[in-house]
Amino acid sequence: MTHPRTLRLDYNQTTGVVCVVGSELNVNLNRSAPPGSRFFSVKCTYSVQYIISPSPPQTTHLSPIRLYGNSVLLIRMSRASQLENDSKLAVWYYGESKEVLGTAVLHLTAVEISLDVDADRDGVVERNNPNKGSWKWGPNGHGAILLVNCDSESAYRKKQDSEQDNISKVSDLKDMSVMVLRTRGPAELPEGYKLTMHISQGDAESVRVFRSGISQTKNNTLQKHLYKYFVKDYPLVLSSEVLSQEVPYLGRGAEMNFYVEGLRFPDKDFSGLIHINLSLLEPIAMGLPETPIFTDTVAFRVAPWIMTPNTLRPVEVFVCSTSDNYQFLKSMKSLVAMSGYKLKICHEHVNRGDRWMQDEVEFGYIDSPHHRFPVVLDSPRNGELLDFPYDELLGPDFGYVTRVAQRSDVSSLDSFGNLEVSPPVMVNGKHYPLGRIIIGVAFPTATKGRNMTKVVQDFLWAQKVQEPIALFSDWLHVGHVDEFMTFVPAPDRKGFRLLLASPDAGYKLFRGLHNDGHGQANLFEGLGHEVTVDDLLNDGGLQAENNYVQSCIDWNRDVLKRELGLDDQDIIDLPILFKLLVDKKKQTKYRAVAYYPDMVNMIVLGRNLGIPKPFGPKVNGRCALEAEMCSLMEGLGLNCTFIDDFASYHKLLGEVHCGSNVRREAFDFRWWNMEM
Repeated sequence: MTHPRTLRLDYNQTTGVVCVVGSELNVNLNRSAPPGSRFFSVKCTYSVQYIISPSPPQTTHLSPIRLYGNSVLLIRMSRASQLENDSKLAVWYYGESKEVLGTAVLHLTAVEISLDVDADRDGVVERNNPNKGSWKWGPNGHGAILLVNCDSESAYRKKQDSEQDNISKVSDLKDMSVMVLRTRGPAELPEGYKLTMHISQGDAESVRVFRSGISQTKNNTLQKHLYKYFVKDYPLVLSSEVLSQEVPYLGRGAEMNFYVEGLRFPDKDFSGLIHINLSLLEPIAMGLPETPIFTDTVAFRVAPWIMTPNTLRPVEVFVCSTSDNYQFLKSMKSLVAMSGYKLKICHEHVNRGDRWMQDEVEFGYIDSPHHRFPVVLDSPRNGELLDFPYDELLGPDFGYVTRVAQRSDVSSLDSFGNLEVSPPVMVNGKHYPLGRIIIGVAFPTATKGRNMTKVVQDFLWAQKVQEPIALFSDWLHVGHVDEFMTFVPAPDRKGFRLLLASPDAGYKLFRGLHNDGHGQANLFEGLGHEVTVDDLLNDGGLQAENNYVQSCIDWNRDVLKRELGLDDQDIIDLPILFKLLVDKKKQTKYRAVAYYPDMVNMIVLGRNLGIPKPFGPKVNGRCALEAEMCSLMEGLGLNCTFIDDFASYHKLLGEVHCGSNVRREAFDFRWWNMEM
């Protein structure tokens, strides 16, 4: 990369100048010439390279060259100096008779200066990558990556590392991106010259830079011995309070590590791109400001927060323990143990009776070539579980992020049962290798309705790598997309199936039972309010309500087919009925809830599914709804376990998925390789 710089020469004077190897000094010879000059010649030491423009005709060695108004001398240095002023260049000016009118002399000190990052994203900070100053997506892209330092290295004092005034533990450095200052040249810069690192005011709220107090040479591998140094060895260089600071010039082929820390995720007002600059400043005169004569720039993109779909392998399962969910908890323990994963129970002194683990948090992660760790997104619902993600999850290599909304803006749609993500898909030739986020909102034509709050939607859109899809979920009383849809892994086609609640499929099953002579079989057997199949089929009002529900789900079905590139063969309809609640003030029916436990609201643990026990009519001693569910899922190689959540979750308008949460492994695909 060439860094051109205009240089002024004074005749009959000697000028000392620092030249950075790889840069070019441009001297307008006519502007610097004595009055009456018509010719010039150039002499230099062997380490100085120069070109004259326009190129003169071939002449004998050192013969005077005709001087024109646009005569320019382009000077480069081939290598770093060993000593100050160890290279020289002289320009001789001549009159019409080629008499000497004056001489301008340059004493040159050449230095190599490079601010380096992992621009090729292989985990190693290479030297002077030509693309380090810009950022490009894709497998052949370039540009360094920065993590938001949103975990907490302290196990005792709960505070995110990015909120600390300094590096609290040296282990925190692994969450930062290494940036290396490499210099070569004399042991010291000429008097008055200095190096400064600086950022723009716009980037200052998003990044901090620390430096190592220990220099490196080729044989000094500091990184291997990082943990033996103390925190005080990493002073703060740049922050929102310090936009520019002088940094040491070490020379002699030395290196110095800097550690770059992301402070916030991409959002509506922040693209995620950050630039850090290193400038060499030249003194002009005592009492006057220095001027920059060389600037090297590196670019970072802050890693996005990434959600994980049901098709990724679980790591641990989270549920709440409450005074009335013993049987549910027992069933979940058995399912998780059978599946071979970890179960973490949030006890009542922490959850304070709030059982809706899915609604409080969403698990995701952040990723870079050098490090990745899970990050929990805390919803703005702020129920009694509001302290759980910060107090119980935030820790070393477990990050935390939230978006704060005005309380008046927060509705049930801000709970994270209303936030899902698809598996990877291909849509009209566009690949979404990390899937697409799915949220529920009000119907597009509604003048009034509930929506996910804007600050959360803005955050999700700004991550870029999982472009969101908005579905219509406001027709539901609770209003969450997980009440009518989920994804399960599959061995064929796209590697998954979309499961949709379907009143039509429910009525088809019940009519089949009636035709086979099972019209008197009871739903809700043993729960004290049995309903026969025939009673259900003869309820015209319930049928009308489910026709409305089916139309809402079909609207979403069409959106999902279009936005995820799905065919009907990729979708499985589950036999689930709903009922509409009554607005007592207006005496009208308005939003829907599940009529019996909502089987689509399941937990997916690899090949094992934890499904709400539906309490459907029994035929030959077996629940017909369970039998149908098993038939649909076992064809995909999935195992169904039915969990009784009727009293402790269903009657409170939630199910198994609402009451649980799963942290999953990260994608193998690296987000920066996406084609954008």
